[in-house]
Amino acid sequence: MTPQSSPGDGRSPVVQAVHRSPEHAFSKEPAAAVTLVPGIGVDGDAHAGSTVQHRSRVAQDPTQPNLRQVHLIAGELLDELAEAGFEVGPGQLGENLTTRGIDLVDLPVGTVLGLGDGALVALTGLRNPCVQIQEFSPGLLGHLVRRGEDGTVERRGGVMGVVLAGGEVRPGDDIRVALPPEPHRPMDRV
Repeated sequence: MTPQSSPGDGRSPVVQAVHRSPEHAFSKEPAAAVTLVPGIGVDGDAHAGSTVQHRSRVAQDPTQPNLRQVHLIAGELLDELAEAGFEVGPGQLGENLTTRGIDLVDLPVGTVLGLGDGALVALTGLRNPCVQIQEFSPGLLGHLVRRGEDGTVERRGGVMGVVLAGGEVRPGDDIRVALPPEPHRPMDRV
């Protein structure tokens, strides 16, 4: 895999923080490390499973494959939210992995992220920010879902992925990026 750097900073992308929650809670607790399990997700997390675990998806069809095993958010988004007056720390938006130095939402579907010593996560799509974000912090939802200049909806609440190869992931681990074969398909909500 070839590392992708942040524009202009010359550093390779890294894992800033890792989180999990054994309960279906909006925010996730920080951890010293998380273990990714192939086809399942983050060991000990309420959203781990081969079929959908998010309550809204289970209500629609509990037999759907779980394309939302791992949730990733760029730490730069949290910085931007802080500049806009919101106090949102790593894990508080429910992500398992907070990253630095990688523009997650602009990667194509099927991008594989290498994490730590061998874990692999294939990106499946964008998180669809929901009303719980507005309940967490009034006004925040408008910063995570907005209209682009061309009128299209921009979802900025992070990306979702499935675990291809397991392993332990810790803060400070490098992130390696492998793009899928072209033509690339932009991510949409999953």
